[in-house]
Amino acid sequence: MRQELHSEVSRRLLGDYGFKAQKDWLREGKCPECGKRELYTRADSPWILRCGRLAKCGAEIAIKDIYRDLFESWSDRYARTETNPNAAADAYLQFSRGFDVKRLRGLYTQETYHSREVNQTSATVRFALTCGSWWERIIDRPERFGKRKANFAYGKPYHGHWWELPDTAPDAEEIWLTEGVFDAYALELNGLSARGLLSSNNYPEHALAALLEQRKAAGLSRPTLIWALDGDASGRSFTKKWIERARSEAWDCKAAQIPQHGSGKIDWNDLHQRAKLTDKDRETYLYEGALLVAESPVAKALLMYQRLERKEFHFGFENRLFWFKLDLDRYEKARRALEDADKGLSEQEMREQALRESGGVIEIANCYPSALYYQANALTDESWYYYRVSFPHKGKPLKNTFTAGQLSSASEFKKRLLAIAPGAVFTGSTQQLDRIFKESLFSIKTVETIDYIGYSREHGCYVLSDLAVKDGNIYELNEEDFFEFGRLSVKTLNQSVSLSINRDRSDYRSDWVDMIWKCYGAKGLVALAFWFGSLFAEQIRAAQKSYPFLEIIGEAGSGKSTLVEFLWKLVGRRDYEGFDPSKSTIAARARNFAQVSGLPVVLIEGDRDSDTAKQKAFDWNELKTAYNGRSVRATGVKNSGNETREPPFRGSIVIAQNAEVMASDAILQRLVHLKFDKGAHTPETKKLAEELERMPVENVSGFILAATKREQKVMDILTERAGEYADQVLGLKEVSSVRIAKNHGQMMALVDALRVVVQLTNEHHSAAHDALKSMAAERQRAINADHPFVTAFWELFEHIDGNLNAESINHSNDATLVAINLIEFAERVAKRGLHLPVDLTELKKHLRTSRLRRFVDVKTVRSKVDQKTRKCWVFQHER
Repeated sequence: MRQELHSEVSRRLLGDYGFKAQKDWLREGKCPECGKRELYTRADSPWILRCGRLAKCGAEIAIKDIYRDLFESWSDRYARTETNPNAAADAYLQFSRGFDVKRLRGLYTQETYHSREVNQTSATVRFALTCGSWWERIIDRPERFGKRKANFAYGKPYHGHWWELPDTAPDAEEIWLTEGVFDAYALELNGLSARGLLSSNNYPEHALAALLEQRKAAGLSRPTLIWALDGDASGRSFTKKWIERARSEAWDCKAAQIPQHGSGKIDWNDLHQRAKLTDKDRETYLYEGALLVAESPVAKALLMYQRLERKEFHFGFENRLFWFKLDLDRYEKARRALEDADKGLSEQEMREQALRESGGVIEIANCYPSALYYQANALTDESWYYYRVSFPHKGKPLKNTFTAGQLSSASEFKKRLLAIAPGAVFTGSTQQLDRIFKESLFSIKTVETIDYIGYSREHGCYVLSDLAVKDGNIYELNEEDFFEFGRLSVKTLNQSVSLSINRDRSDYRSDWVDMIWKCYGAKGLVALAFWFGSLFAEQIRAAQKSYPFLEIIGEAGSGKSTLVEFLWKLVGRRDYEGFDPSKSTIAARARNFAQVSGLPVVLIEGDRDSDTAKQKAFDWNELKTAYNGRSVRATGVKNSGNETREPPFRGSIVIAQNAEVMASDAILQRLVHLKFDKGAHTPETKKLAEELERMPVENVSGFILAATKREQKVMDILTERAGEYADQVLGLKEVSSVRIAKNHGQMMALVDALRVVVQLTNEHHSAAHDALKSMAAERQRAINADHPFVTAFWELFEHIDGNLNAESINHSNDATLVAINLIEFAERVAKRGLHLPVDLTELKKHLRTSRLRRFVDVKTVRSKVDQKTRKCWVFQHER
């Protein structure tokens, strides 16, 4: 390991794991798996950290998995020079792959790859092939290029050929065939003769023919081919296919397989770095390969018995579950019969033949259920085992959960299996089931779960249906339905919200920004900025304690729904606008608020101002705590304790309706208010709005990936500028509320941050900023004004009380106060053929907020009109 890299790795290990240096070793580090201080590694080459508790833990941790930043961007760390044009390639092979590169000198070059799709460039390590083609590996942060990790020469096919070292042993009795160049070289460094096929689906017919000619010319017999492809589904499938073909061509063949534990794939290069290619280790890999290519269930059972020497065990064959049980009496009888027959069999041959005749192999399931991992919800005390059920027919494997109760007896297991996998039948006993689970579930992987979709603050990542974003990198859901970020495994249990996100940059359209500008003007850009900021609501609240609500109002046909539905498309949610809180139960509302994080919760048609017999008006005060990210509702946990569940609010609030929100000052101050009308509608805007409606999600959902990948940059801009903009807004003579200034300052900073994701012209940017300042002033005026119901009430009062021919309805003897009996007031209004703005019950709620005449109290007063005592609502005279 180069000195500067070694020094940095050693420094981090001492700080992160608390190692103690002891001569050539680092010892007594804290194991991240079991928590015990038994982690150790070599001081001079700390490639792998190992836990000394082999029986109870045995963790092995690769340095390049935990310190990924040190093992990527090789071109930045090791710049090429005239004297060393392969500097980054050399470093990659030595430090990321763990190779001594002496035998590779002259066989590779450092090249450059550029992707037009993502507009990114990387250095590569390129190897020439004898067939005239080449293969190269991307070495600078390959995750930027999605699934692409390597390239072949365009128009120069490699099929039928392989890669080999020029100095490989010409007379090797065995040749190991791997998928990759690095795997082949790893085996060569461990004393084996190996070739790299470059792909699992490449049968090396031309290379084998050339090898046969070389061996004949040298007077050598054919070597045994050991097919050592990867342990994934493709590698296992092609191993069996190519062995069958090679045997038909008179080649002696074996298979070698690496046992795969967990979801991370281990290859031959990994084993080289872990020093796991000893003679004893290779016996294990050949045994696993023999199990893979066994010709029958009985043949596989015998292989397992000879190695395990257990009288009973389960095993899978061709996606069916079998049970082996040795009948000792039958075995002894068969053994004596073979000895008496004296057929010239060796001791080993007699043993195998007797086992074949006496071993009992029965099928106990017509499918193969395999436990993938354990998942739990700590708050509700629920847990599940996640299983994959594979079939011997061509049906696609199914994945689903089993509870502990469903695994506790054969009858329950059988019922659950039938329920989730059509036609799958388990015929084994509970005793057999217990033996199976005892082995398969003992050290099962645990996957952390979240019960919402979006940003997980605890894990620092976005979980977006089948994609995830963490630290600027995009990850895909693995084959076992969870996301892996190094040693962190996460999945969501939420099934209510589905996002369809297209990560193909070539499908992305950017002209929609100008369409929004032309249809909705600066207000449309403000709505976009709020939606964009919703993706970072959790981070914003963590830094600045709050994130505002967005209110979108306007007359019917003004385009509100079109705008909101399009904004949903930007984050991958199709054909959705929001939910009506007035039509939802309290529990349903709470679930809507809790099922997303870093995404908006849109409340539509909530502008009903009074209760009816069938439907209650929504109380906007329910939303107060959501402003700071606190829970909107507490529920009891269904268990034997007295725990409660108060999930924090992790998203943002959008209110979309025809009329303005009628609520308390506390709610009104939390709103960023947008009002749309039809005044600017033209045939052109109609056409553009219709195009926004028709635009497929696939063409714009890349927005959420582009935004979340730039999380750090966005937060830097927001942290730097939001306070400054808030001061600017507060400096306006019309604005006096600190909260209003803060909310609109955050929006102005988000307009700035939006420019790192989409193209905003200076005109767009200035117009959005000006609009936000005007909106802040308007919001302040709205806060200072009375509720429309209260305004209407005082207009009626002045109309009635100002009539000189009628008796006054102000009963106060104090000239500075107004005292009104509301029952009398309602009667006088009705007599004049007028109407109250709302029923008295609702009116009373709003009269307490009166500003024109400040509410004092409800009390009994002696009337100045008739000297009688009356219960009155008392207000101060007009300010």
